[in-house]
Amino acid sequence: MASQSNAERKTLILTGASRGIGHATVKRFASAGWRLITCSRQPFPENCPWEMGPEDHIQVDLADADGTLQAIGLMRKRLEAQDSRLNALVNNAAISPKGPDGVRLGSIETPLADWQRVFQVNFFAPIMLARGLIAELATARGAVVNVTSIAGGRVHPFAGAAYATSKSALAALTREMAADFGPRGIRVNAISPGEIDTAILSPGTDRIVREQIPLRRLGEPEEVAKAIYFLCTDQSSYVNGAELHINGGQHV
Repeated sequence: MASQSNAERKTLILTGASRGIGHATVKRFASAGWRLITCSRQPFPENCPWEMGPEDHIQVDLADADGTLQAIGLMRKRLEAQDSRLNALVNNAAISPKGPDGVRLGSIETPLADWQRVFQVNFFAPIMLARGLIAELATARGAVVNVTSIAGGRVHPFAGAAYATSKSALAALTREMAADFGPRGIRVNAISPGEIDTAILSPGTDRIVREQIPLRRLGEPEEVAKAIYFLCTDQSSYVNGAELHINGGQHV
């Protein structure tokens, strides 16, 4: 990609980039020569391999609506170097609060403040980002990918009620966005991961693998990253409003 100027490169904005699926996604796009603008609550991690990492990393707590709006302003400013074009926005950041000793929080036990914080990060931030960057996405005829979850379609033994319902809402939002953003040339889709081998797995996941997943294994973050990449490129140019299940058949 050395012969390609910065202005000509495709650009991805990704939230929740510091670990797990987000980290794998950054590596997948970086290997294809994309410019990465990453967002997370943490500072830029030193073990991240992509070019222009610290300069193109925005530290933001998406639970803070005002801070999110300020971050959108920074994103728009940084996109000016590429004629204000944004090829892809991936809303990956999410939170799932737990009780003492990691216990699942159901609809009765979850404090109201946790409900509000979870929905701000998992649901409201994605639509804030997409609306705030709609001009840049339209200029590039770009794509939005929302990361939902298998927990959004069933009661999950580990994911709490606030997380699950926020992901279900995000799936519905994806359909609404596909209808509203589509006329502007912006495709909006979702990926719905199942049990993926990341640091946030709960004890007992091995039983789900044995009893519920036909492929009898966990998914790898890299497998999710490949699906995200597919939905952000011309290979999926007529895919809009879809939710792609990445769970080894667990949903069947």
